[in-house]
Amino acid sequence: MILIYSDISSSRLQYICQFIFKEQLSVTYSLTIDKEGFKNHDGPKINYSDSVIEKSTFTIRNHALLFEDDIKKQSIECFETDEYKAFFKTAGSDFPFDIFAASFYLLSRYEEYLPHGLDMYGRYAHENSLAHNEGFLNIPLVNFWIKDLAKALKTFFPELNFQFPDFKFLPTYDIDIAWSYKSKGLLRNVGGFLQSPSVNRIKVLIGLDKDPFDSYLFLDALHKKNKLAPVYFFLVATWGSVYDKNISPYARGMWQLIRRHAKKYTIGLHPSWKSNDQLAIVKKEKKILETAGNLSISASRQHYIKLSLPNTFENLIELGITDDYSMGYGSINGFRASVASPFYWYNLKTGKISALRLHPFCFMDANSFYEEKLNAAEAYAEMIYYLQACKKANGAFISIFHNNFLGTDKQFAGWKEMYEKFISQLL
Repeated sequence: MILIYSDISSSRLQYICQFIFKEQLSVTYSLTIDKEGFKNHDGPKINYSDSVIEKSTFTIRNHALLFEDDIKKQSIECFETDEYKAFFKTAGSDFPFDIFAASFYLLSRYEEYLPHGLDMYGRYAHENSLAHNEGFLNIPLVNFWIKDLAKALKTFFPELNFQFPDFKFLPTYDIDIAWSYKSKGLLRNVGGFLQSPSVNRIKVLIGLDKDPFDSYLFLDALHKKNKLAPVYFFLVATWGSVYDKNISPYARGMWQLIRRHAKKYTIGLHPSWKSNDQLAIVKKEKKILETAGNLSISASRQHYIKLSLPNTFENLIELGITDDYSMGYGSINGFRASVASPFYWYNLKTGKISALRLHPFCFMDANSFYEEKLNAAEAYAEMIYYLQACKKANGAFISIFHNNFLGTDKQFAGWKEMYEKFISQLL
C-alpha cells in the first residue's frame, strides 16, 4: 500500500488520488494527515507537502490548487519535461511538477469555469484552452504523466507493482438525421424536392433505391464481424430548429429504428440543441427515447457537443444519466480534458465528486470533414494517429461517426470504405 501524506486533506486531493492510484495504477493507497503515523509507515509513501519528513520518502511539493475552495485564474507556466509539457513546477521534489494539481486542473475542466470566449455555436471555444495554446491538445497528456509517475515511484520503491488499464476501442454513433428522405413526411419531402429536385429522392420514396443516409445494415455486419459493442445516440427532438433537423420520433420508421437498435446495442440520448439548459425538454426527450426503446436510458451525448459547466452535467444527473460521452470538442479533434480514460466528473461549483462518469472522445467525423477540411484518406491517417496515442496511453479510443457519413451520399464518398479499413486495423 502507498501512504500519501498531506498537511490537510481536501475533496480535490481525494478525487485526483482516486483517479491516479485506483483507476489508472490499480494500487492500494491511503491518504493521511497524521505525520507521525506517516513516519512510522513501513512501506512506499509519498510526502505531498512542503514539510521535510525523511529521505526514504518520495516527495512532491504541493501547489495550492487542491487546497483552495474558490475558482480563480491560475498562474500557469508550461515547461518541457523529458518528453512532454507540464506545469505547476516545484523545486525540491522527486517529481518535476505537482502532477496531482496539474491533472486535477485538466480533468476538472477548471478553465471552463473561468470567464471565456464562445465559438459561433455558443460553446466553450477550444482556442481558449491551455491544451490548444500550448500545443498538447492532440495528446492524452494526463495518461503519459501518470506513466512517468509510475516509473519514478517504481525506481524509488522497487517492490511496487502497477497494473494499467487495458486499451479499449469504443465505436459510437450520433443519429442526428436517420434518413435523407425516408420518414420525413409529405410536406418535408415536397419542400425538399422543390428546393433541390432529385430523381434519387423519388426512387428512394417509391422503394427503388436505398436512402443515402441508411448505413445501419452495413454497421450491423461490421460490428458482428469484428465483435464490437457500439453505442448509438438518438436525437429525438419533437420540433425542428436550425440545428435539430431529425426525423420526428413519432414517425413509425424512426420508432422502429430505435426499437431495433435498443434490442441489439446500448443506446443513449442525444439531447437536442433546443433542450440545452432546459431541463424539462431533456426530460421529455429522455422519456420518448425510453418509450421507443422500451428500456431505461442512462447514457447521453450533447448534440453539437453543446455543454456548459456545471449546468449541463447537473441537469443530466438530475435526470438519472450515469454516463456521458460529450467530453470532447465539436470544433476540432483531440483530448478536451487531456486524458484518454473515463473519469468521474468533479463539480467545481459544489466541490464534490459526482457519480457521473465521463467518457472522452478524441475523434469525430464531422470535425475532420467540416472543421479540418480533411478528405477520407486524410481522416484515416488522423484516426490511426489517435488510435496509436490511446494505445500508448493504455486508454480508450472513442470515435464518433454519423450514419450519413457511412451511407451512399456522394458528399461523403470514400468515408464508408475508410471506416471499414480502419476497423480492420483493430484485429
